[in-house]
Amino acid sequence: MSTIRITDVYLRDGLQDEDGVVPTEEKLRIAGLLVKARVPAIEVASFVNPKKVPQMADAEAVLAGLVATGLTERVTVSALTLNDRGIDRAVAAGTAVVEIVTSASEAHSRANAGQTIDDALDGLEAAVRRHPGVHFLAGVSTAFTCPFEGEIPAARLAHVVDRFASMGVTEIGLADTLGTTPTDRVIESLGIVRAGHPDAELSLHLHDAHRQALATALAAVEIGVTRFDAALAGFGGCPFAPGAHGNLATEALVRTMHEAGHQTGIDEDALAVAAAAARDAVARAPKIQQTA
Repeated sequence: MSTIRITDVYLRDGLQDEDGVVPTEEKLRIAGLLVKARVPAIEVASFVNPKKVPQMADAEAVLAGLVATGLTERVTVSALTLNDRGIDRAVAAGTAVVEIVTSASEAHSRANAGQTIDDALDGLEAAVRRHPGVHFLAGVSTAFTCPFEGEIPAARLAHVVDRFASMGVTEIGLADTLGTTPTDRVIESLGIVRAGHPDAELSLHLHDAHRQALATALAAVEIGVTRFDAALAGFGGCPFAPGAHGNLATEALVRTMHEAGHQTGIDEDALAVAAAAARDAVARAPKIQQTA
């Protein structure tokens, strides 16, 4: 039996590709429901260009609201950034845990961050060193499969992990951004990365195109991975990765881990209430007005 730590990413990844904008007060309400369900960590925003991702334009307001309501004292709160400007914004907003992200695919890096992988990593490293008191996590998008390049060689993934480790960032999430990577290939790549960095705390961020994400999560637990991202009701997707599917649903992951005899500390009944609220918030969200 393992203790599994789940980070719910509905408020960031779950909403970033929707065609409506969930109001800040609704985001705060859902954050409160996640805390009631005893979810130990939530990713609440991304500090990115609001013109490109308008769903995240209220990142500062969300952080301020979480502080004002005292939720940041009851749950680990993180926010995602893609570049040095995003890091500076996140730190200025009082984010205690900042996730820095780049791609393992050059083509996706250019689409998502407008830079090559190494240029993006150089900028992230400079910003990390400017903020020595901040707790940084790292994420690798398209860690296994890219919509533009196909299968990502494990050696390239290992290079990105090497760069993050050289910055002193050793909590690293690997994302199956499309949700199409077969379980055996995810496990193979995990093994290669772990061989190079046995002390790193690796996690998985699984999307779910072919209903294989739960099998992948269970296989990963068998080799010692105990940290996972998931999103309420399976919402999510990357706006800059054509064909990306929704995240592994938090409630499905929790139920499956409990059935397998693992512990999460999460209340399934309270989590179902949060998932229902998540669906309702998206259904009622005002649609983004498209400009010519």
